[in-house]
Amino acid sequence: MTPTATPASRTPELQRQLGLFDAACIVVGTTIGVGIFLVPGSIARALPSEPLILAIWVITGLISFFGALGYAELGAMIPESGGQYVYVREAYGPLTAFLCGWVSFLIVQSGSIAAVSVGFGIYLSYVIPRVPGVVWWAPVAVIAFFTLVNYRGVRSGARTQNLFTALKTGGLVVLIASAFVHIGAPPAAAPIRASLSLNGVVIAMLGCFVAYDGWQYVAFVAGEIRDPRRNIPLSLGLGTGLVVLLYFLANVAYFRVLPLAGIAATEHVAATAAEHTLGPLGATLIALTIMFSSAGAANGAILTSPRLYYAQARDGLFFHRMAEVHPRFGAPSFAILVQGVWCSILAVSGSYETIVSYALFAMWLFHGMTVFGVIVLRRRDPERLRPYRMWGYPLAPLLFALFAGWLVVNTLVSRPGPSLAGTAIIAAGVPIYYIWKKRGSRENLPESR
Repeated sequence: MTPTATPASRTPELQRQLGLFDAACIVVGTTIGVGIFLVPGSIARALPSEPLILAIWVITGLISFFGALGYAELGAMIPESGGQYVYVREAYGPLTAFLCGWVSFLIVQSGSIAAVSVGFGIYLSYVIPRVPGVVWWAPVAVIAFFTLVNYRGVRSGARTQNLFTALKTGGLVVLIASAFVHIGAPPAAAPIRASLSLNGVVIAMLGCFVAYDGWQYVAFVAGEIRDPRRNIPLSLGLGTGLVVLLYFLANVAYFRVLPLAGIAATEHVAATAAEHTLGPLGATLIALTIMFSSAGAANGAILTSPRLYYAQARDGLFFHRMAEVHPRFGAPSFAILVQGVWCSILAVSGSYETIVSYALFAMWLFHGMTVFGVIVLRRRDPERLRPYRMWGYPLAPLLFALFAGWLVVNTLVSRPGPSLAGTAIIAAGVPIYYIWKKRGSRENLPESR
């Protein structure tokens, strides 16, 4: 139900309009992007064994699941819109929270939206190859369309998300099912010459973690989920669990159709597998599925990310208008529009690849800090109401934080240029925080911890 306009004496607030199914679709729809359709090729080039590859997918899926459980505890305990920003603020104070929101707007969230939108344009150019300039105008069109959809309210964005989640999940299920009913031996291919190495394991794990990323977006709309103390943990647990299962089955399906060397030899493993199981239409089906997947991931991020900037602005640490809620549609309309403009600039400039390389460092830094915040808050506020307590505490959040820290260090070593640039962007936010704090539009700015 769309919220009605409030009297002039009252400020419109975000309304709880999302149910469990909506929240679960956000988890699944923002997690399943293009990774599972493309990443297995690079993993096969890094590891020489099918069982080892499956084990890596399971291990990284389990660690990602631990992270989701950490967000579930925090989301049930603090059911406010803003997600990661709010949790970091509660655990570490407003300065760290500001830096989280700062890099989220500049590179992490916006860069991710630009990247998946460009991915949509690339695959659309395969479907309609004779239309000129698709890879340039399609990303902006996608961003503009979903910005308009979500400007009209959270229900509009959620219905769109549910549709695209169903389409992408259905396409992936068809691909998996076709492999299991396929009759015939995998085509011959030259044997893999790669040997097991630590570097190969690292490359494979990085690819898997990137493919699993996205489940955290549902926490951004915690303030708009009905019965959040029940539905946030359930949506994160069920949604992330389903993704782990689908990814495992997808890799088993690839191995049933193609030899390991054949997977390693292609950059488009899903399309190659579909051609063997579904014939000439297989590649078209996968192209459409990847388009739906990219579009759904873009919509999910456009739907949820502005709530982070909304929460930051309510704390007086971002432009005041970013906290405005549309009196008719009940959405943070100005934040949605600003995000759409910035993401479009990144997509058109072609700088999204550089931005994403910066984002990996910052993303995992704050991921690890957020989940470790479960331990911080349990120690600091042991009596605080926790409707859900994550399984495996304290080992599970500690294990996730350690892996996140390892990924940060590895990214810093293997990609020093982008990582140092990401560090510089974070550091640049420190003086800006103090400027904003001094000029803050709110008198009740949160006290530093």
